[in-house]
Parts: sequence; C-alpha cells; structure tokens
Amino acid sequence: MAHSVWGYDSDNGPERWHENYPMAKGDNQSPIEINSKDVQYDNCLNPWHASYDPGAAKTILNNGRTCRVVFDDTFDRSVLRGGPLLGAYRLRQLHLHWGSSDDHGSEHVIDGVKYAAELHMVHWNPKHGNFAGALKQSDGVAVVGIFLKVGKTPKPEMKRILEEIDNIKTKGKEAPFQHFDPSILFPKSRDYWTYHGSFTTPPCEECITWILLREPIEVSSDQMARLRSLSKNGENEPVNPLVDNWRPPQPVKGRIVRASFK
Repeated sequence: MAHSVWGYDSDNGPERWHENYPMAKGDNQSPIEINSKDVQYDNCLNPWHASYDPGAAKTILNNGRTCRVVFDDTFDRSVLRGGPLLGAYRLRQLHLHWGSSDDHGSEHVIDGVKYAAELHMVHWNPKHGNFAGALKQSDGVAVVGIFLKVGKTPKPEMKRILEEIDNIKTKGKEAPFQHFDPSILFPKSRDYWTYHGSFTTPPCEECITWILLREPIEVSSDQMARLRSLSKNGENEPVNPLVDNWRPPQPVKGRIVRASFK
C-alpha cells in the first residue's frame, strides 16, 4: 500500500490504514458505535450554536474519496460555539460519507442503526494558529456530525449540494459554490452526543471533539443515488462509482459518551 493512496478498497481500506498511519490504531479513534445504555446524560452540557456567513462558501470538489464543500476560514466568518466547546471554532469544510445502498453508509452507528449517509462539518480552533497546528492539539478540531436517512419527504436542504454533482462527476473536479449557508442542514432538534475522538480518514489524528446530532435529516432515495453517481476515478479513466467511503466503528476503549438530553 503506497503512502498516498489510502482508500476504501480491500487492498488500501480501513483495515490496512495503520500500516502507514499508526495513529489509526490509537486509543481515541472514530467513528464509534453509540449505545444509549452506556451514554451519560450531562446537564452541564450547553446548547451549541453556529453563526455561518453564506459568503464564506467557496468551492465544491470531488477528491476521489468524498464530495467536499470548502469555506473561507482566514478569519472568524463562520463559527461554532457552545456545547462542549470553549471558544469559537471556524468552519473549514463539510463532506459526506455514504454507502452503496440506502441501508448503510454512516460512520457512527446508534444502537445498531446505520443511516444512509453522514455529513461532517469540520471546524478548527484558531487559538492554535492554523489548521495544521490545530491537528496536533486534543481540542484542535470540532466536527458536527449529521445523519442522513432516506424518507418519503426529503428536505430541500441537500438540494443545493446535489445540484452541483454533475459538475464534479470525476476525481479532481472542482466547481464554484457560492452563497451557501450550511446551517440550513441542521435538523430541528439541537440534541447531541459528544465524545473525544479522531478524524475518520488517515492520518486519523485524535484531535476531535465530536458533536453528533441525535435527529437525522431526510433525503430521498433519488438524492442518495445522485451521490453514488460520483466517480472515484479521473476524467479519462473508467467510471468507478464512489460508494462505501465510510470507516467502520472503532473500539471505544473506555471513553465516555455524554448526551445533552435525557
């Protein structure tokens, strides 16, 4: 397995990441399975809030492993605060993980339930100077995780992202993506679970405060099919559908998952 080409296939997938990225076998890895019976309700957990500037959205891209929307994070334009966090964290990017069919695709698993997809909104703590610096600190990054479930009444929120899919069909393609307020992606309920974990992609740095939202948002089966129409290969290569870009749950190793709700 060459250093730069980790992926999700049997020869370079999650089971083998640790060969080049030893942190992938660390004690604080993500995702995890959350079991309600082991979760601790914590009445000291504050509500979280996000104030996002729609003008901060820049581009959408297919990097062969996911679909990502990138935001301007050069100053505190779009920030997340509250919840388990101290200070304001800047929104840097959001991306998705999904399956090859509607019955799986999320990375976190809740009481045995897998969702069709999981959206990650990645924020970093500017007190560490820059994103690279934040990756080295246990309080460096905060990720809001939102589950996508397939339902009869899809919410319009995902539409904007999915409309751009045709412009980024193949690996390496990027398109302008302006005037987008990602807070429309939040479900109604602000209830969340939180725990200390890692990026779910190499090098799997253990710098993340996870804020996983309890309530999923709904998408249609057609919308999920659009995501699966992306290719993990470049323009002049055979089409190789980008699916099953999720990492399976990792050992909890004694970590406590706290909940903001009873």
